[in-house]
Amino acid sequence: MAKAISKRPAKKRPRKAKAGTRGLGASDSLLTDLSGDAAETKEAIEKAGGVVTGQYYDPLGKNPLLVAVLPIDKVEPTPYQRDVSDMHHKKLAYVLDKTGIFLDPIIAITAPKGGGFWTPNGGHRLAAMKRLGAKAITALVVPKREVAWEILALNTEKAHNLKDKSLEVIRIFRHLMEDHASEPEKKFEFYLEEPSYATMGLCYEKNPRFSGGVYNSFVRRLTEFSEESLAKSLKAHERIAGMLMELDADVADVVKKLKDRGFVSPYLKTFVVARSNPLRFMKVAPELDDLIRTIHGKVKKFNVERVKQEDIVASGGGAPEEE
Repeated sequence: MAKAISKRPAKKRPRKAKAGTRGLGASDSLLTDLSGDAAETKEAIEKAGGVVTGQYYDPLGKNPLLVAVLPIDKVEPTPYQRDVSDMHHKKLAYVLDKTGIFLDPIIAITAPKGGGFWTPNGGHRLAAMKRLGAKAITALVVPKREVAWEILALNTEKAHNLKDKSLEVIRIFRHLMEDHASEPEKKFEFYLEEPSYATMGLCYEKNPRFSGGVYNSFVRRLTEFSEESLAKSLKAHERIAGMLMELDADVADVVKKLKDRGFVSPYLKTFVVARSNPLRFMKVAPELDDLIRTIHGKVKKFNVERVKQEDIVASGGGAPEEE
C-alpha cells in the first residue's frame, strides 16, 4: 500500500538530567580487580609487550577501562574508519614535536583475531606519532570491542562530511556481515546511523568524486532500515547504488552540454536533478527504485536549449556536489 510523503521524525535526544543524578561518584570509579573481558584485555596488552598503567570504571556506564602504553607497531586504525588526512597528521606531528609531550591518548580495542590493537578513534594521532618515530603510544583500552562500531555515535561532535561518513558506514556494514549476515539490518541501526549511508558509501567506493550531496536528500527520504538480513539488505543497497551511478553518468552528460552553452555554476548537477525530480509534487511516496527511474528518464530527455541563466540562479544552489 502506498504511503503519504511525510517528514522523518526527528531523532530523540536525551533531555537534560538533574545535576548529580547519574553514574558513579569519583570514589566509586576505583577498579581494583579485573575479571572477564577486562582481565583478558590486560593479558593481551602484556602479551603484546605493553603495560597497563591504570584501570577504572567509566563514571557514566560503569564499564571497565584500562590506561595502557602500547608498542606503536602493534596498533593500527580500524579498517573501516575514514582515511587519514595527510596534511592533518603532518601538522599534528609538527605540534607534537614542538611540545615534546603526548597528552591525548588514543582509544584502542583488541583486534578481532588477536595480534595487536585497533584504534577507532585516534588514527591521526597514531599516524603523527609513527611519523615522529615513536616506540610506544598511550591508549585508553576498551574491553568492549563493539565500541569500534559505536565510535560513529561517540564522534557526533566531529562533523564528518557525507563522503567520509558513508565510507565508514559501508566498511562497518561489511564487518558486521562477517558475524551477523543473517540478522536483520534494523538491529544495527545504532551503528549504521542512516540507511542511505550504506548506499552512498558503495557509490563513493566506485567513484571517490561521486556527487553524493545531489542525490542523498531523496535517497535518505525514501530509505528505511530493513527487517531483511544484512546480506539481503546489502544486495538492495548495491542495486540502488548501481542505479545512482548510471543516473549520475547521464547527469554529467547534461552538465557538459550546459557548460558548452556557456553556463557556469558549481551547482549545475543539483539544478539538473532538481528539475528532473518530481518528488516534491507527489502526495504519495514512491518506491525509491521507481523515483530513480523517473528522474533518469527525465534526465535523458533534458532539453538544455530551454534553460536560461536565471533558472539556474533561481534554483539557489542546494547541496554541495562534491563531498
